[in-house]
Amino acid sequence: MQPDLGFAGIPVDPDLDHLETDVAIVGVPFGWPYPRPGPTVGCAMAPTAVRRRADRLARFRDHWDFDLAAPMLPTDGARLVDVGDVPGDATDGPGNTPLTEAAIKQILDAGAVPIAIGGDDSVVVPILRAFAGRGPLTILHVDAHLDFRDEVSGIREGYSSPMRRASEMEHVERIVQVGLRGVGSARRSEVEEARAAGNTLITARELRERGVASVLSQILVDASVFVAFDTDGLDPSVCPAVSAPAPGGLSWHEASGLLGGIGSRLVGAAFTEVVPALDVNELSALVVARLMLRAAGNVHRR
Repeated sequence: MQPDLGFAGIPVDPDLDHLETDVAIVGVPFGWPYPRPGPTVGCAMAPTAVRRRADRLARFRDHWDFDLAAPMLPTDGARLVDVGDVPGDATDGPGNTPLTEAAIKQILDAGAVPIAIGGDDSVVVPILRAFAGRGPLTILHVDAHLDFRDEVSGIREGYSSPMRRASEMEHVERIVQVGLRGVGSARRSEVEEARAAGNTLITARELRERGVASVLSQILVDASVFVAFDTDGLDPSVCPAVSAPAPGGLSWHEASGLLGGIGSRLVGAAFTEVVPALDVNELSALVVARLMLRAAGNVHRR
């Protein structure tokens, strides 16, 4: 679906067959739903909400961005195109998956870095599958939750399982999970299995005590890094419009510092789990827009 306006005023071009860009902004509203999806069903509206809020940033594109230490969207920087949304159906997980994987693969084939707006966390599975043959891949997973369930209600690709499915992909070499806290769907067995799979688990408290540099030290200097960013990894005071808020999450500066520290190693990103109906003064949509610009700024520095 072609959006009415491009993210932060960038050009809109949904023609993936003739894509020419360095960064492709892509909406992925629909993943693989559970029989009782709960508030995550509202995540499908996030691509529209984030674009709408980012449109108000467009007039500042050549202004100095202190998070980037450069103009926000310099004319001599990376080329950005908004390719619109991957089509889908809120009730059709098996149908949504191949559509998302195919779209991301076309973006990668064009030599572009995909920066996706979800959707719930289940959209991460087909996005990561599109990187097959392009590894080894390191995943930096920012999330309050482990997302390592093998199945929920018989569904193996729902929003509680993306890191389990990622750990099974041959092209995924390493998974670093940051921001874990509170309680979610993970039981003792999932924690043990995630560690046995080689995942590095860093709680939000450990990040606060050790600093962003300690997390970045877990990622090789020549790694190809995909950032899977569930916005409930942020503290609710920073990003309130999430389906499963938990106190004690990452601050804005910690999140921005992680993205900035990845730098030119970034090969893709997905920002998920915003529920616009729960937003306060469009704060969460603004936060996601700013994080996406932070990620796109990494590509500029290649």
